[in-house]
Amino acid sequence: MNLAQWLHTSALVSPAAPALFHGTTMQANYGQFASQASALGAWLQSAHGVAAGDRVALYMPNRTEFLVALYAIWWAGAVAVPINYKLHPTEAAWIADNAQVSLVFTDNGNSFSAGVLPAGSTELGIDTHVNRALATMQKHVPTTPVQLDDGALAWLFYTSGTTGRPKGVMLTHGNLSAMALCYPMDVDQVSAEDACVYAAPMSHGAGLYNLIFVRAGARHVVPQSRGFDSQEILDLAAQLREATMFAAPTMLKRLVTVARDQGATGDGIKTVVLGGGPLYAADLVDALDLFGPRFAQIYGQGESPMTITAMPARVIAQRDHPNWRHRLASVGTPHSCIEVRIADDMLNSVPAGTCGEVLARGPAVMAGYWRNPQATAETLVDGWLRTGDIGYLSDDGFLTLTDRSKDVIITGGSNVYPREVEEVMLRHPDVFEVAVVGAPNPEWGEEVVAFVVTHADQAVTPEQLEHWCRNSMASFKKPRRYVFLSELPKNSYGKVLKTELRKQLSQLD
Repeated sequence: MNLAQWLHTSALVSPAAPALFHGTTMQANYGQFASQASALGAWLQSAHGVAAGDRVALYMPNRTEFLVALYAIWWAGAVAVPINYKLHPTEAAWIADNAQVSLVFTDNGNSFSAGVLPAGSTELGIDTHVNRALATMQKHVPTTPVQLDDGALAWLFYTSGTTGRPKGVMLTHGNLSAMALCYPMDVDQVSAEDACVYAAPMSHGAGLYNLIFVRAGARHVVPQSRGFDSQEILDLAAQLREATMFAAPTMLKRLVTVARDQGATGDGIKTVVLGGGPLYAADLVDALDLFGPRFAQIYGQGESPMTITAMPARVIAQRDHPNWRHRLASVGTPHSCIEVRIADDMLNSVPAGTCGEVLARGPAVMAGYWRNPQATAETLVDGWLRTGDIGYLSDDGFLTLTDRSKDVIITGGSNVYPREVEEVMLRHPDVFEVAVVGAPNPEWGEEVVAFVVTHADQAVTPEQLEHWCRNSMASFKKPRRYVFLSELPKNSYGKVLKTELRKQLSQLD
């Protein structure tokens, strides 16, 4: 089933229901939302030859038109390729090339310099091409979305990997349908009165959550800042009422700090769904003490988006439960469409309380990696997703994560994979070796630290490395600190001992 059918149905049932908001200003009701998506989808087909299965990218900060473009892509039967707008244009262009996209939606149509996008890819600005096209199609009679099977590709999500190059996670309409329908079962109830606030990037999990809110005919709100600002979120919630949002733990800390300073208690906030990074129990207790039972938690990966385990607000708020503290330190129990087990190195299940790799199976798990059968075979084994995360299940079924075997660094809710940073830095002519690790940071959760060995008789400054990285990668991936060593610690096989580097870092701090 084509997920655009959900928008089509909501518009038929409640065409006058408020749908898209920029701040507190309504931009479209559901009838207008669906009409715009249908018209834009028809324009993609007629003016640009977009056909079912073609890939169309979205590379922009949050805006309500992101949803219009997303549903237009699906209306035409095409595949959405949301790209993190924080990525450097050269990084975004690599994704466009790998995904073989025909079109890239951007803000103004000028995000890419001439020759950056691969041949065959065209940039379309929302404020230029798209709005002009919609203006000429005001008399367009909405059609029904292209019919698709559940196995049709819907969302191609690029997540970095240990190879240093992003991998395209293939998510089907069936995958995303299962994910969305799990939300009211396992995370939070949804109604037409809700307001889903998009403060985290819509190219990631926050954007995926739009589905269940569209199906319920709820409101979709993009803050005027188009991002996360604690004061703005508190003000919006107080005016909109029944506000729900996805947030990284670092966002929660900032929200609590601002609210406490002004004596606010989260008036108007219905639910904050936490995920995307390590959530410390002490921070959650702090938030509960200030805001009350308004928090849910989820654990997922791009390969099983937002949907491995969950802990609803009623469980998080259950302070009288004897295992409450332990549960707060966990990531909850499996989603209703997902099985979870813990396995040893041979992928045999281990008993409760025993650490091992977290494996997940169910209809929300990806179809595989785009054009990467080897990575697919390594990650999907006998139907089980190898998450690469280490944890254990308690006797009552709660999953606690203890480590991330993939060494991902999560800073401000965004994933940074050391290999990507290392490969960029190793291209610097004066750098001989480099190893990148994460270090605790009170504001961002973690920060990127690079241990650098230069070529003999060569000197390079942190400022020079900063400039090098700024011109080659997204800003959030750049190291915040550079530590120079004469050599990197290694084992007898020549493997860099990052555990030793982390020890050295703790001593430097």
